[in-house]
Amino acid sequence: MSDTRPRILVFAGSAREDSFNKRLARLMAQRIDALGGQATFVDLRDFPMPIYDGDLEAGEGLPEHASRLKRMFMEHQGLAIASPEYNGFITPLLKNTIDWVSRPDGDLGALEPYQHKVAAIVGASPGGLGGLRALPLLRQLLSNIGVTVLPDQLAVGGAGSAFHEDGSLADEGKAKALDNICQRLVTTLARSSQ
Repeated sequence: MSDTRPRILVFAGSAREDSFNKRLARLMAQRIDALGGQATFVDLRDFPMPIYDGDLEAGEGLPEHASRLKRMFMEHQGLAIASPEYNGFITPLLKNTIDWVSRPDGDLGALEPYQHKVAAIVGASPGGLGGLRALPLLRQLLSNIGVTVLPDQLAVGGAGSAFHEDGSLADEGKAKALDNICQRLVTTLARSSQ
């Protein structure tokens, strides 16, 4: 019998080894699995790509890592993204990844990996706002390329002390909010596949 659970690609817009957003993304992957989805966590550090350059694309095509990631996007129905905030914006890594994956590659059209996708977005930051200023920008970017972004989002402030050693959130209210977001993503994707 085949696995009919919705497949969700989970990643953070940070390459830093001890990134708070990687912790949050890993926690999302765990919660998605526990709540009836099938999560695949990827670390963007494992997919290094040059800054997007149209001349580079025209001369050499998509970088190997962009092509691999584009095909991974195609294999999943949903996205769960934990976005850091750099000076009030999403990170260059996150924007560059989204841009490269949006380029045509062989039989795959430009925005094909984003079509019919549903995404959940969250963020974490050592500051009090928890990366809240970057989330509307990520929402706008994803919406521009055809992704349906769930209205619920979560910003985890004071991220340096927000996680237990096991990776769970210390604040029960934020833990419940994250579960609600993950459950809504799984439920929405399950309904859309019926």
